[in-house]
Amino acid sequence: MAALTGAIVSLGTYTYLNRNNGQLVEQMYTAPIQRVNYPMAATEGSVNFVEAASNSIHSVVHIKTKVTRNGVRSSNLFYQYFLDQGMQPQQQQMGSGSGVIISGDGYILTNNHVIANADEVEVTLNDQRSYMAEVLGTDPNTDLALIKIKEENLAFIPYGNSENVQVGEWVLAVGNPFNLNSTVTAGIVSAKGRNINILREEFAIESFIQTDAAVNPGNSGGALVNTQGELIGINTAIASTTGSYAGYSFAVPVNIARKVVDDILEFGTVQRAFIGVSIRDLNGKIASEKGLSVSEGAYVQGLSKGGAAYDAGIREGDIIVAIDAVKVKNVPELQEKIGSYRPGDMAQVTVLREGELRKFDVELRNKNGDTEVISKDADLIVQLGADLQPAAAEQLQRLGLSSGLQVKNLSNGKLKSTGIKEGFIITRVDRKAVQSSKDVITALNKKDGGVLIEGVYPNGITAYYGFGM
Repeated sequence: MAALTGAIVSLGTYTYLNRNNGQLVEQMYTAPIQRVNYPMAATEGSVNFVEAASNSIHSVVHIKTKVTRNGVRSSNLFYQYFLDQGMQPQQQQMGSGSGVIISGDGYILTNNHVIANADEVEVTLNDQRSYMAEVLGTDPNTDLALIKIKEENLAFIPYGNSENVQVGEWVLAVGNPFNLNSTVTAGIVSAKGRNINILREEFAIESFIQTDAAVNPGNSGGALVNTQGELIGINTAIASTTGSYAGYSFAVPVNIARKVVDDILEFGTVQRAFIGVSIRDLNGKIASEKGLSVSEGAYVQGLSKGGAAYDAGIREGDIIVAIDAVKVKNVPELQEKIGSYRPGDMAQVTVLREGELRKFDVELRNKNGDTEVISKDADLIVQLGADLQPAAAEQLQRLGLSSGLQVKNLSNGKLKSTGIKEGFIITRVDRKAVQSSKDVITALNKKDGGVLIEGVYPNGITAYYGFGM
């Protein structure tokens, strides 16, 4: 009786539902059910990262650094009376990041912030061989650095062309996040020409490739590659409120990196080209205010008189829309393109003026306003951001000094960033006495880590400062 009653109830319920809501029944039971295992082989035409990943992991290295912090004057009475007249003891810090082998004879590209101030740079290959690396040159304006190890026949990643990178394109991020060697993540390019205001240098170039490939601490300096295994960027930063990956990562385009490498190898320092304009992004608001028919490009709001753009005929109110026929939609893209040139190069600049496109041939210049090559020695003085002149003899005598260089015409640079004021007399650099600017250049020329500056102010107060090279 129980079985018969159950059968009758089931049959009646099915008949009712099928008659009154048959669509619901059909939807519930005809949906396809599939297992979610990953296929062993990609189907034809689908994305396959295996070859690109296997080619890249052998060319991305793990970089470990040691940084010794020189002591600084302390207000703590214990330090003042018992530890080297107020100098705190040295502290050693460890750092970690990634790098990309760009040639078989040991040249490696990485971020400047990975090796900044380092006293020792150790490189570990994917096969666990380790080497001490030499820092050949750095460029804080793009956050890039070139280092080298003594080895031959290394696997390396060929350069791609970041101008050809398209939004929506698949990419791989290869590096060593959290010291997890040879980690590969995938994502797509989600934007180009992105400025995130992370570089604090006066002539910083930020035109990052934005991706959603997972990047974490330790990935800095690692490779961003396309599905052909070509290097298209150097992973540099993430957008995060926690310090770990939160959805967006940023890479320096390889075209910028390639130019930095070439300059360091040829000149010892980066030769930066300038167009001589003050610019801002053109947006809908500015276009409306100025009565313009376009909303993309770089709006020229000022020029350096006698500068490259001014002499070529570009004027305030012009909108720069292309460089050498390559379209620029905003300021970062313009800076990226100009950053690929050297002083003395010619660039055809297309501007929109009064509704008409006009082209100007502009001879780009260096930061001094000419086309001369800037030597590494001259660049060091520029980095310091001050004139260093021998202190007057009577001043040295009054302060009980035998020699010293007085800081004058202080501008943005390493000295100002440390807190040094104009009038300060530098007596020693890394505990070596200095009598001329040449002595300072000699002390800094091959310096890779922290620098200790000692000296006296005209009022007799002794001070110590530190900065990194």
